[in-house]
Amino acid sequence: MWNYNYYVYITTNPDKTVLYVGVTNDIERRLFEHHENKGKWETFAGRYFCYNLIWFEHFFDINEAIMREKEIKGWRREKKELLIAKSNPDWKTIKL
Repeated sequence: MWNYNYYVYITTNPDKTVLYVGVTNDIERRLFEHHENKGKWETFAGRYFCYNLIWFEHFFDINEAIMREKEIKGWRREKKELLIAKSNPDWKTIKL
């Protein structure tokens, strides 16, 4: 049986004023891409320098991951902050 890994994640900018919610099957590669795109206006994460990982959740099913991403994207910032605070109360950048 294949082992699939998907991640819903939240990154923020250095000032922690902007949150970016995404989904990926390779979180390390995706974070590298966010870092490489910093300052580039073509992408939201690049435009707002959202390359610091502060929260993530692991899934084995892509459909569940996408549903969770959409759910979180629909939340107000306050609810996202509560989610982050449960596992990372100081909003420290997570190193993988």
